[in-house]
Amino acid sequence: MPLIIVVLGVALLLLLVTVVRLNTVFSLLITSIAVGFAMDMNAIDILKSVETGASTTMGQLALLLAFGAVLGKLMAEGGAAEQITAVLTSVFGKKNLPWAMVLTGFLVGIPLFYNVGFIVLVPFVFMVCAANKLPLLYVGIPLLAALSVTHGYLPPHPGATAIALTFKADIGLTMAYGVIVAIPAIIISGPLFGRTLKGIPTNPPPELFPEQQEGDKRKLPGFGISLFTGLFPIILIALGSFSYLILPEGSIWLATLRFLGDPVVALMLASIFAMYTMGIRQGKSLKQQSESIEEAMRGITMILFIIAASGVFKQILVDSGVAMYIAELTNGLALSPLVLAWAIAGIIRLVIGSASVAGLTAAGIMLPIVQATDITPELMVLATGAGSLMFSHVNDPGFWMFKTYFGLSMKDTFRSWTVMETLVSVTGLIGILTLHWLGF
Repeated sequence: MPLIIVVLGVALLLLLVTVVRLNTVFSLLITSIAVGFAMDMNAIDILKSVETGASTTMGQLALLLAFGAVLGKLMAEGGAAEQITAVLTSVFGKKNLPWAMVLTGFLVGIPLFYNVGFIVLVPFVFMVCAANKLPLLYVGIPLLAALSVTHGYLPPHPGATAIALTFKADIGLTMAYGVIVAIPAIIISGPLFGRTLKGIPTNPPPELFPEQQEGDKRKLPGFGISLFTGLFPIILIALGSFSYLILPEGSIWLATLRFLGDPVVALMLASIFAMYTMGIRQGKSLKQQSESIEEAMRGITMILFIIAASGVFKQILVDSGVAMYIAELTNGLALSPLVLAWAIAGIIRLVIGSASVAGLTAAGIMLPIVQATDITPELMVLATGAGSLMFSHVNDPGFWMFKTYFGLSMKDTFRSWTVMETLVSVTGLIGILTLHWLGF
């Protein structure tokens, strides 16, 4: 019965958004409340889930989105966008820009949470596409496929690391196997799949995708300072993530780097830094830049509300006990442990929407099975992570972030984002089973 309720809830949401044309925020909230009552939740519990879902989903995300939008706006208006895209195009060539995005997404995605990587890097996609008149999804999907794989497969990303600790897997070996599995998964779901999406129309918010400013090249900032400004938050976050490897616990330097490497702090400092490199250094006062900053923040208002409402839908599904119902339902399935872990994580992801909840729940279910067999725990980590990325749709905040940033219809979001995530998951499983067959 819970699965039927969830399916009907998704159908109601699609009906409200695509047929009735009700605002997405209202549609998500109405659907969430309806599903809550259908799952026998009382009104008080539903209201608590609404509050928890909105607050936990937003959390840092509101400030991340705001500072990310400001950084992208300042870099575009300051000339960094023009400079970076010119150099990228000359180095990789226009035809190979999707591969440049793959490399960028893979390297940057390892230390960053997915949402942070999305917010920081998607403006680069907009810059590259505007300068070279390329379709957004053709360049954007390879980047996001690489980010998604690092999010699901590879330690030291927090989600994958938590699953590895549950299975008592070797982190280094998990990373090594993960890279082997990740390469074909990214190629298939990124550049190769991206080629099929060139014809899909996109309509990103103009505040996030400004018109390219044609100007005197001599007045543009240099490539070095342009690139450093864009990478500044990533450098800070990476230092905060990995400083424990060289600094002793309790060190004042370690505490300082962790503070500076907090994503919100890093993006705030990067935005302030960009006010100097892309503004004051270019002859603009802070007062002159304030209008651009306000415009950038106004541009993300609807995105924020949609993400908050999608978090409510996810929370209702979690609090109503759907995840535990799936756990009991799949407990007796006679499948290979690798396929079973992937399937359980995939079903929970499909129903709940959260990759983190799906991965950690599936790991808890599979732990006794792994302990009773000789299956490689590192491959179990990868199989669980791959399953947690399966078929992202309307109950996943990432689905709505992608839809609103790229300005897509519901149909085209399913055709692009959902299919990409499914390809990442399925090709990942095939790679994992291949490694198992080869004796790893």
